[in-house]
Amino acid sequence: MSTHPRLDIKKVAPDSYKAVFALEQYVQKCGLEPRLIHLIKLRASQINGCAFCVDMHVKESRHDGLSEQWIALLSVWRESPLYDARERALLGWVEAVTNIAQTGIPDSDFETLKAHFSDEEIAKITVAIGTINIWNRLAVGLRFQHPIDGPKAV
Repeated sequence: MSTHPRLDIKKVAPDSYKAVFALEQYVQKCGLEPRLIHLIKLRASQINGCAFCVDMHVKESRHDGLSEQWIALLSVWRESPLYDARERALLGWVEAVTNIAQTGIPDSDFETLKAHFSDEEIAKITVAIGTINIWNRLAVGLRFQHPIDGPKAV
């Protein structure tokens, strides 16, 4: 598979980019805890195989003080006692919504989420999941390139 960018959406369709960016700005200011936003963005990006977004959200998580262990074990959260019940409910919802074609988003995942979050928070969480899924599809589809920090590893 080629890793060369396909096109620059900011240049060829700036209004499209601005619309998605406006949605992102809403997510950042909607009142959800930054830790929850990191969980959403990083886990959805892992599921979607988006190297650009995983790279970005790992760096943002580190910058905001989340531990290396918290970041590293996210892809195997079901097997790790590191994540509390609230985070687990959120991660289950992220996976169900991101994998909608396979999951159909079961009531059980919604009920688990509802035990930890208000209806307003659930709405905001679901918008945040939808937003990162849009970014992932743009980044993977158009082949956004993540930076390489320092020399390439051998």
